[in-house]
Amino acid sequence: MKRPITCLAIPSLVAFSVVLATATTARAEKTEVVITIAKKPAAEVPTKPPFSGTRAAVDVAILLDTSNSMDGLINQAKSQLWTIVEQFAKAKKNGQTPLLRVALFEYGNTRLPAAEGYIRQVVPLIDDLDKLSQSLFALSTNGGDEYCGQVINEAITRLNWSKEPNAYKAIFIAGNEPFTQGTVDYRESCGRAIQTGIVVNTIHCGNHASGVSGEWQQGAQLAEGEFFNIDQDRAVVHIECPQDEMILRLNTELNKTYLWYGDQAKRESLAANQVAQDTNAELVGEGVAVGRAVVKSGKMYGNYARCLVDTFLENEAILDEVKEEDLPEVLRVLTPEKRKEYVQQQSAKRGKVQNKIAKLAAEREAYLTQERKRLANETGQATLGDAVVATIAKQLAKSGFETTATSK
Repeated sequence: MKRPITCLAIPSLVAFSVVLATATTARAEKTEVVITIAKKPAAEVPTKPPFSGTRAAVDVAILLDTSNSMDGLINQAKSQLWTIVEQFAKAKKNGQTPLLRVALFEYGNTRLPAAEGYIRQVVPLIDDLDKLSQSLFALSTNGGDEYCGQVINEAITRLNWSKEPNAYKAIFIAGNEPFTQGTVDYRESCGRAIQTGIVVNTIHCGNHASGVSGEWQQGAQLAEGEFFNIDQDRAVVHIECPQDEMILRLNTELNKTYLWYGDQAKRESLAANQVAQDTNAELVGEGVAVGRAVVKSGKMYGNYARCLVDTFLENEAILDEVKEEDLPEVLRVLTPEKRKEYVQQQSAKRGKVQNKIAKLAAEREAYLTQERKRLANETGQATLGDAVVATIAKQLAKSGFETTATSK
């Protein structure tokens, strides 16, 4: 006897159903099974054109659960921000460091409007790493409901993601409640993300089993990302290195080479915030401060349209374009010819300091590698930084970035 079988639609390339032969206690009935195989048309995967730009785009959105139990997660983010940024600084395409922009969202905090899903865009996609650090250190936790699908959807919608076909675009979402909460289906959000070229990486704060049952793993799989579980309350181990003290001294010299421009309030705010974020890093730990100094010594810490030294490298006419009153005081007293000469002098000073830091940073990295191997057996579950760093390296390589080239 033939029994036709109707396939159910499931999200996979091949769907099939099988009817098993049934038997009774009286006698077994021979059943002929018909298997119907339904195939989706193969999706056309667009081929990315060879990268021909100067600096490739890297856009990253970090979505952090700031509900009551997530103080440890926020502390890990503060302590490992510069370690994460440093991984992007190591990546190259056509020998050039990418242009990094980072956005920050918080969700699950009852201080936020319930009508908006307890979600807040803290900063949009920006290249101002001091502003990012300032905003991160201002976060605080409070109890709430965590709607992962909704915050992912908001990040896709609100942010001005790069249109560069070779860009690396990724969301990192971290939290501890089931991924299924809220009225916005995470499957729709994750599907929408990957359709627009945005990878979604999920970081569950808790054990692996609850991350899987809470569907954090499935969210990452739908958006071609990575799934991790971390211990959000684990203290980050900072390894003291022989090079740390000298790097911090050089960081002070580095700060003296910045020529902030804009109205007086803007200039004072930029200068003060740079020092404030140095201090924030130091308060978390010396290793964090050193990591920040290392990032500041490279191209990833760019201040185009904020610092004349950085802007002049891209636009030599900037000194003619800026209004007199928007120049830093040290330049206003100089002639136009002398102003250009002064900016070039500061650029040369900065280059020398950066080279010294880079040399020390390489020695420090070699020392850290040995110490990490020694401490490997003593460490427990991964932290936020461990998860993000491992993912960045893998996904950037997949996106055509190199990690061993020399920066230009």
